[in-house]
Amino acid sequence: MDRTMTQGILLAFLAYLAYAVSDASVKLLEGSISAYEAVFFGAVSGMVAIPWVKRPGERYRDIFRAKNRIMWGVRAGAAATGSLGSVVAFTHLSMAEAFCLLFLMPTFVTILSVVFLQEQVGWRRWGAVLLGFAGVLVVLRPGFRELNIGHVGAVVGGLSGAITVVTLRAFGQTEKRISLYGAGLIGPILATGLLMLPGFVWPSPLQWLWILGYGLLAATGNILVMLASARIPASLVAPAQYSQMIWAILFGYLVFEDHLEPIMAVGVAIILFSGVLTFKRERVRRPKGWSRVPPVHPQ
Repeated sequence: MDRTMTQGILLAFLAYLAYAVSDASVKLLEGSISAYEAVFFGAVSGMVAIPWVKRPGERYRDIFRAKNRIMWGVRAGAAATGSLGSVVAFTHLSMAEAFCLLFLMPTFVTILSVVFLQEQVGWRRWGAVLLGFAGVLVVLRPGFRELNIGHVGAVVGGLSGAITVVTLRAFGQTEKRISLYGAGLIGPILATGLLMLPGFVWPSPLQWLWILGYGLLAATGNILVMLASARIPASLVAPAQYSQMIWAILFGYLVFEDHLEPIMAVGVAIILFSGVLTFKRERVRRPKGWSRVPPVHPQ
């Protein structure tokens, strides 16, 4: 393995560590401010990454412009719902359980790719889809435990991420990078900026610490992913996302005193195996847009 590839892989793992700490920052808020405020200020903080995203020849006004406006709008809307869903999930669930459901994204990508991209999916990938949903049933155990809004938020977050992946596969090659990144910020800023107004409360200094940790670390993760992608193929960057589950379990034990029940651990393992199986099959078949956006995608 040459030095450049080693650097790329290391940057990828550092990126997903930054994302995991960002999510832990949300959990440390403990729902003390509304999810709308957390997402709004987090998205505003994410604008610090724009100079690193901007490619030569791109202009800052391109943040608001796209060749395909419908695609831009879908990307913006999915970013808003995905961010809100993730914040709600990490507020109400343990980090491991939240990540577990968010990692349903590859399963949703397969389904949406069949519906909207007319992809041909073989029995192995359909098997991975069924395996993923089986893992969810093991984790949630409907009828045996109480479910809450955090579970809904996690599923919405995973589905929104899948919509982003499928949208970028279909249209990402023709759009400017700053436009795609900008849509992921403008959508949450506009949507949550309006929704937070009726109950707005100015954050305390400690809340600002966690809010800025959430936004700035997510922006740092985005920058690190781009640096990693400049050194290694996206197909090698994507699997590093599963390292977030390791951080989730560690943070759960060390910071939040969460304990992973044996039955939930089984469900987590099933869902992760489903995602890895999907990734391996797509790596073999390489569906439309796969080289640009593999089935596991940065936040």
